[in-house]
Amino acid sequence: MPAFVGLWSHSIAALLYAALALWQARHWKDASNRPLVGAFAATSLWCLFVATLGPQSALAGLAESARNFGFLAFMYAILRTAKDDGRQRAVTAIYTVIAGVIGFQLTLAGVRPDFEHNKVVWDALISTSQILGLTTAAGSLLLVHNLYAQSTIESRDTIRLPMIALAAMWMYDLHINTVAYFTHGPVTDLVAVHGAVMAALVPLFALASRRSAEWRMQMSRAATFQSISVLAILGYLILMMTASRAIEIVGGQWVRVAQLGTILTMSLAALILLPSARLRAWTRVFLAKHLFEHRYDYREEWLRFTRTIAKAGQDGAELGERVVKAIADVADSPAGLLLVPDENGRLTLGARWNWPDEVPHGTAGDVALIRFLERTGFIADLPALRGGLAESTGESVLVPAWIIGLRDAWAGVPLVHSDKLVGLVVLACPPVRRPLDWEDFDLFRTAGLQAASYIAEARSQEALADAQRFDEFNRRFAFIMHDIKNLVSQLSLVARNAERHADNPEFREDMIATLQSSVRKMNDLLARLGRGRGAEAEPPRTVKVAAIVGAIVETRRRTHPIEAEGDEALTATADPARLDQALAHLVQNAIDASAPDSPVRIVYGAESGEARIEVIDRGCGMSAGFIRSRLFHPFSSTKEGGFGVGAYEARCLVKAMGGRLEVESREGEGSRFSLYFPLGEPRSNFHYERMRA
Repeated sequence: MPAFVGLWSHSIAALLYAALALWQARHWKDASNRPLVGAFAATSLWCLFVATLGPQSALAGLAESARNFGFLAFMYAILRTAKDDGRQRAVTAIYTVIAGVIGFQLTLAGVRPDFEHNKVVWDALISTSQILGLTTAAGSLLLVHNLYAQSTIESRDTIRLPMIALAAMWMYDLHINTVAYFTHGPVTDLVAVHGAVMAALVPLFALASRRSAEWRMQMSRAATFQSISVLAILGYLILMMTASRAIEIVGGQWVRVAQLGTILTMSLAALILLPSARLRAWTRVFLAKHLFEHRYDYREEWLRFTRTIAKAGQDGAELGERVVKAIADVADSPAGLLLVPDENGRLTLGARWNWPDEVPHGTAGDVALIRFLERTGFIADLPALRGGLAESTGESVLVPAWIIGLRDAWAGVPLVHSDKLVGLVVLACPPVRRPLDWEDFDLFRTAGLQAASYIAEARSQEALADAQRFDEFNRRFAFIMHDIKNLVSQLSLVARNAERHADNPEFREDMIATLQSSVRKMNDLLARLGRGRGAEAEPPRTVKVAAIVGAIVETRRRTHPIEAEGDEALTATADPARLDQALAHLVQNAIDASAPDSPVRIVYGAESGEARIEVIDRGCGMSAGFIRSRLFHPFSSTKEGGFGVGAYEARCLVKAMGGRLEVESREGEGSRFSLYFPLGEPRSNFHYERMRA
């Protein structure tokens, strides 16, 4: 009965595949169709030889190898239609290996009849033929999976049917060879049905052939090493199967010797390699890189990153916020912070995106972390830092507790440009909590370098713009100096004539009008220039804070209510002239921001070993974005007609004296400017020259 089924099923299949070959030959001019015509023809011959000569005949073996080679050539022709971007080389190597196995199978089919009467050699050749058939079927299935999995969604519609047919054909081949290998006997029933299985695949091939002109594909980003790695595992299994069958044929005590040798070798390898933490870590990274699909689509991520960074304009967020969002989007993080180093070596809030909590002030320990990040570019897995100790390239540093303590903090991405840290992006944990891996590290490091270059370029442009504004200011000052020269000339003329005509009433009237006009013009010039003095700076010395504050209160109280309170004995190490000028700028700004009946308060005292002077108002206040990006930049002002140099000059003066200036403000609630200086030496008497109003 199996012989009858085998005869008719293979005969019908031979006729059907011959018809397919003739039909497909209509497109012979298309080079991509020629391998398929040859594969159909070889399949028809194979079915014919199996039906007439038997499955173990030499011609049947040769035709089966030709069939496999033809279908592999068909798949390779489809693969070559995709753009070669470097990923095809690894897959081409697999095609070469499988083709070599088929060639060996052809050779074996040709020499096998010569040893039909030698049972030992015949059995060995049969086992080898089964192993080669198993290898060809399994390797071909891997290539079918590779071709379909690496194609884009648009390409899969055109190659789905032929891939299903080829997968079914080689799966049945794999099944026959596996059963034959393990049963050590003929698989007559499976061979008889083989013809029916091949005949059932004809409709799939026929339907697929109607779309042969559309057999074009595009490669996706799937890892080609996945197939290579699986093929290596398959090779190991085939090697072990071959070795076991060889030992079985040889027999005797060699079986026990081979078993003991294998166990001993594997045990020694496990004892040597498994205890190595470095090897285990390398193995995890290698497997993650080469056996699994990449988590990120790098092309899409980079395009999205670039679009987010470039989205500027009136409705766009400031650059710092865009940088945080761009890096957060890479890992689906819902929020993030940008911490930037200030002039004191502390990390302060530079920008935030969707971060709901308040951010603490930096500490003195930030300096060590900043230097560490500049040297190593370390990507911080914040939940994994135990004890706050970060290690990289043989170095370690204690991460400040306030950074690790940020709620939901997940990753820290340093932004390093020219070996200088321009910022640290802290990302919130994504919706699906997971530890960082090698792919996160690589992508974050690359995105951080790119974002750092954007920020550095923006700062360079900002510095250039400031220089251009100062240049414009200098040009305007030159024009104003010309006007001042004219005023001085007029006043000099009045002074000379006063010696001769002081008793003349008309001259006195004209002199008063000239002086009033000159005063009015000089006030206009001062309004255009803003306040400023060019007095030579003196080295900081111990000064009494109450005296300087009292002088400012006395002069400003004539135009606006001012209140002062504090420790009368407080001393600070500062230059009195520059301290007076800095306070005058801040007090005037507070007056301008306050309502006429809202007093400005000046509070001073000692705090943590420093002298603190606070200028407090209950005016309109400032936004956090204005404080970060515009407050301490020259020529940026919220006042109509203001030059925006007051706060900028005040901070420069305070910094030059060795102090620092901090600001807190909320829109609609007011502002608090805090000046900090080293405490002065305690003395009983101070000589203080009253500053000019």
